[in-house]
Amino acid sequence: MSRAIATALDEVAAALGEGFRGVAERDYPVATSTTYRLGGRAALYVEPGGPDDVARLGRALREAGIDSATTPILPLGRGSNLVVSDHGLPGVVIRMGAAASWIEPAGRALLDEGAAPGAAAEEWVRAGAATSLPQLANWSARRGLTGLEWAVAIPGSVGGAVRMNAGAYGSEMSDVLISASVFDLCSLELEDKDRTALELRYRTSILTERHLVVAATFGLGPGDRRAIRAQMNSHRRHRADTQPGGANNAGSVFKNPPGDSAGRLVESSGLKGRRVGGVRVSDLHANFFVAEPGAHAQDVYDLVHMVRAVVYERTGIDLEPEIRFVGRFSEAAE
Repeated sequence: MSRAIATALDEVAAALGEGFRGVAERDYPVATSTTYRLGGRAALYVEPGGPDDVARLGRALREAGIDSATTPILPLGRGSNLVVSDHGLPGVVIRMGAAASWIEPAGRALLDEGAAPGAAAEEWVRAGAATSLPQLANWSARRGLTGLEWAVAIPGSVGGAVRMNAGAYGSEMSDVLISASVFDLCSLELEDKDRTALELRYRTSILTERHLVVAATFGLGPGDRRAIRAQMNSHRRHRADTQPGGANNAGSVFKNPPGDSAGRLVESSGLKGRRVGGVRVSDLHANFFVAEPGAHAQDVYDLVHMVRAVVYERTGIDLEPEIRFVGRFSEAAE
């Protein structure tokens, strides 16, 4: 990290001193905020304590001359699809904290325009960016609202799920998302973007490092509480039976190619159990890579690239990683 960037980060930390309700900490062990629990430290970690803190952070970054073009900026959710370099991140990690973990009713809209009074209506639910997906799914189920059953076993946050259009069991965020409140660190504007403006596609959206998801609104339909619970329990059981949930991992490593399964391709290539250093392809599900004691972030990077190369050589299909690597990694050996 250059002296100029270090000085600018010191300026940001100082500007977030008195009156800042959240956390601003230099040289922070960001690995503890990811599910892999691997990697180095972040030069500056910021956890805003509310909307005013978000705006104050944006102003501090601008005044210090920091933006995503010159300095790494990482909006962080629950770190469930992320690998941080062993060298850490010489920039800013921003994580919406406890102040952004909340759920509230947000009104309703008729499912069919022009329907008679008393007709079925879509219930709108609003949640803060730090709200966990299982918490949101359970809150909705208790109120007989259907549409988020698939989210009950995903260890992510609302903000991260919107950013990557998270999904499971044939459903995804774009199916239920109405809009998201997004703060732009460059323009310093908070804007409500509907799902069309977010350009949600398979495990991606238009959002970049300059965008912080603050909250999101979902449209859920009326449903039978027992049926909703049964579906959620089925998803939990399936996940427990087929995925290494108790181990350090980042969920699905590769995106599913059209018409096929990444896990099937990895397994059919004979790669179950293959390892690099302290990280191995799970014996339970080949699209999960598990970190063992003594593992390094570089091990994950090398294993991902090795598996990708072998699958391409044997099948002609180039798997696209779903997990994100941030920071500096050495290029994997051929």
